[in-house]
Amino acid sequence: EPVRGTDVGQGLAREPRTRPEATHWLRRAEDTGPQWTRNSPAVRETVAYLLGRAMAAAGGRGLRGMAARMGVLHYCTAASPRIVRSCKPKDRSLTCRSLMLAAPPQEAGKSMDETTVGARLRILRRWRGMTLAELSGLAGVSLSYLSMVERGQRMLDRRSYISAVAAALKVSETDLVGGPHLSADRQQADPHMAVPALREAFQTNRLTAPAVDHARPLPELARVVVGQINPLHKDADYASTGALLPDVLDELHWHTAQTGDEAARRLALETLIEACIAAGLTAKDLGYVDLAHVAALRAEEAATLLDDPVQQGKADCLRIWTFPRERSWDRRLATAERAADALEPHARTPVALHVLGILSLHAALGAAVVQRPHVITHWLDEADQLATRVPDDLEGNWRSFCRTNVSLWRIAIDVERGESGGAVLNMARTIDRTKLRLRTREAAYLADVGRGLARETKTRAEAVRWLRQAEEAAPQFIRNHASVRETVAYLLGRATATAGGRELRGMAARMGVPH
Repeated sequence: EPVRGTDVGQGLAREPRTRPEATHWLRRAEDTGPQWTRNSPAVRETVAYLLGRAMAAAGGRGLRGMAARMGVLHYCTAASPRIVRSCKPKDRSLTCRSLMLAAPPQEAGKSMDETTVGARLRILRRWRGMTLAELSGLAGVSLSYLSMVERGQRMLDRRSYISAVAAALKVSETDLVGGPHLSADRQQADPHMAVPALREAFQTNRLTAPAVDHARPLPELARVVVGQINPLHKDADYASTGALLPDVLDELHWHTAQTGDEAARRLALETLIEACIAAGLTAKDLGYVDLAHVAALRAEEAATLLDDPVQQGKADCLRIWTFPRERSWDRRLATAERAADALEPHARTPVALHVLGILSLHAALGAAVVQRPHVITHWLDEADQLATRVPDDLEGNWRSFCRTNVSLWRIAIDVERGESGGAVLNMARTIDRTKLRLRTREAAYLADVGRGLARETKTRAEAVRWLRQAEEAAPQFIRNHASVRETVAYLLGRATATAGGRELRGMAARMGVPH
């Protein structure tokens, strides 16, 4: 019944003389199947279209009610002030362009995706009908801290806090922190153009049923992955990486489906795993966690067919990287520990040591988020020991595992644990910057230090300098980085006009941060 109602309603909405009847049919569909109808993109688009066609005399009140229930952005016109006056205070979203709840005054006129994390937290908390005290109790985060986050006086940038608050609100981390955020800046927005083609490549191909009927020679594809895609990804050139990956994924699936040459099939599967890692990490860094997880599942399928512990370890690394960011850090830790334990007996080659080292670092980060200090120490010590057995080569080692990279992860983990100000600056001075020749690792290091410095008043000016250096090192990566975005928004709200205000406003504009 709701499907029939929406189909008829959409057809009637196309002609002016039948638009009032369209509203009637859409309302009937909503009455008979509210959950389905209110989550239908096609119905949402039709309601938005009708609202824009001056429908006040043709079921306008019913349309505005549907729009509010579906989260359709809309304005209340002067022709309907009585509706606004009759709303309860918390429902006066009709007075501004919003999502069901009224945006804070400073955010009026912005969609929910354009607001800061603090404003989104307030909107979601009120939507759930929670007080700050109730949210504080459920999340295990102090009331005063949450209050300051909502007022823009503190950052919500630690993974542990984001995970706890999102779990308490029963929303995803994307709902809480927003994203992907697209701006007018080409370096920030262009990488997202490849996402539809990546989705098509993963969703239309299977290892035994490719979506294409021909492919380039397998050695050529392997050279493209190793010689072009991986270096581009390491330099955080997501736009160029994304332009190459869809066709390569299609063609590698064709090769995996061929039978008769076992050596060629194994090479195809191994190369596909590397391509999936590049695609998955690109999607994750751009905010498409669901797509990243699909890439991880495909790598897992390929590793299972290979029955190789090292290839399985690579697939496990990608799976851990792409875990849901909310309510799963304890599972991430357990998965990393199991994967490391499974690979350890087979870690006899340099690549195996690299993979085992990355799994150890994942376990240490997971332990930091769930706040288990002794476990952090254990896995960081394991990573240190493994790093002594491989060259200190960020560029040549798999996923850059080496002594320098372990030091970079130590800084990231300490920032996650709450280190700030001078303590972070002292840790940063232990890094030999001349070794950071990979843009992704250099930018991540600079961003981690900048985030830590931003937490203390006396080092905020220094934080701006570090964040700008991070942006210059890898603009596509940093301008799509959720934690950096939150830090920039926080610094903008702290009256930093004398501490790099112009630089901050420029970064905010390029990242799509409201200011």
